[in-house]
Formats: sequence, structure tokens, C-alpha cells
Amino acid sequence: MKNIQFTRATTSKELQEIITLQQQNVSNNISAEEKKKEGFVTLQHTFELLEQMNNACPHCIAKANDTVIGYALVMKPSFKDTIKALEPLFDEIQNLVPHYKNYIIMGQICIAKEYRGLGIFKKLYHFYKDQLSYQYDCLITEVASINMRSLNAHQAVGFTTLKTYQEQDITWHIMIWDWV
Repeated sequence: MKNIQFTRATTSKELQEIITLQQQNVSNNISAEEKKKEGFVTLQHTFELLEQMNNACPHCIAKANDTVIGYALVMKPSFKDTIKALEPLFDEIQNLVPHYKNYIIMGQICIAKEYRGLGIFKKLYHFYKDQLSYQYDCLITEVASINMRSLNAHQAVGFTTLKTYQEQDITWHIMIWDWV
């Protein structure tokens, strides 16, 4: 598979490359047709926030030719008050996940367009599990129902929907991947 390495983010260069990849795939920057066909990411992170999240628990990345070509952001529950758009997710998690479960949040996942369809999404998630399952019981994320590519890909990895909820005009799936 084109000499792709899976690792944890450790440098400012890698964090900046995550932001670049994020900007190329954020919903506001791509056409409706591309969103439907390729999927999209919803949020844009500042470098400072991405760095704070990484310092708490390094992000999982895929690299080719020393360049980030995919990422899965790691967000500890302690970041619940830092991103306003994620407040509904954190509120719902409080009611859905038993208090004895130690969980981590998948903050966002994205693969560069030219590397899609090579199994990197699934491999990146399995790397994530290998790296974090010794510390956490499960991984939680949310996916917009209109992002069918992402929803189907998450289900293929092993995520199941805990609950759906409506926020503005979007239906969100809160999904969990149990590791124990």
C-alpha cells in the first residue's frame, strides 16, 4: 500500500498538514456533489486547539512520503467545553455512556482524496484502537446522516449508533465502537 506509515502526531509540521487537509475537505469548501460522493468534515480547528488536543493525547495520522495523508483526531472528554459545536454531543454522551466506561472521542477523521479507497480509513481506525484500547473502553464519535460515505465507513469498522438527534437541520448519529 504505497509505503504508508501509521503513527502519532509529534511535530508542528504534522499538525499544520492536518489543518491543510482539513481545509481541503471542510463542507464549506467543496461542492454538494463532492460532499455526497466523497464525504466531508464539518469543523475547522485552530492550530492552537489542535496542538492542545495533541498535547493531551497525540492524534493518529497516516503518512506517505513524510506528508500527512490521513488523520483521526483524538479528543479527551476534558475538551468538552472548548468547541461549541460539540456541546450537544457531550451533553448526549453524559446520558448514554455508563459512568464506569472510560471513553475517548474521535474528533474527526479524513483521508486525502488521492488516497481514498485504499483501506487507509479502516487501517487508521485499527491503529487508533491498537494505540488507545489499553487506556479506554470505547471510542465515540458523531456523524451527520447526510454524510452517507462516512456513516457507512464507520459502520464497516464496527461502530454502532447509540442515538440520533437533531441539531438545526442536521440529524446526527452518536456512534460507539466498544473495545472491551
